[in-house]
Amino acid sequence: MLTIRMQRGGRVHMPIYTIVATDSRNPRDGKFLEKLGQYNPSKESELSDIKTDRIAALVKNGATMSDTVRTLLKKNKIQIG
Repeated sequence: MLTIRMQRGGRVHMPIYTIVATDSRNPRDGKFLEKLGQYNPSKESELSDIKTDRIAALVKNGATMSDTVRTLLKKNKIQIG
């Protein structure tokens, strides 16, 4: 099953998360199919380079979104679908 979730990057005590589309059986920081944006919790504009059209297309085709990604998009008033 395809899932849209966050992958941790950055360095110690300064994380940067990449929003990716991946198979739900892959590990958190493992193989992914596509990068869909970035989330940097230490900046004012937390989300950057979000591909809303691609996320909407994946969700329409049956991909599930993690609770955290759904909450982030809703908090930043990004409409999907």
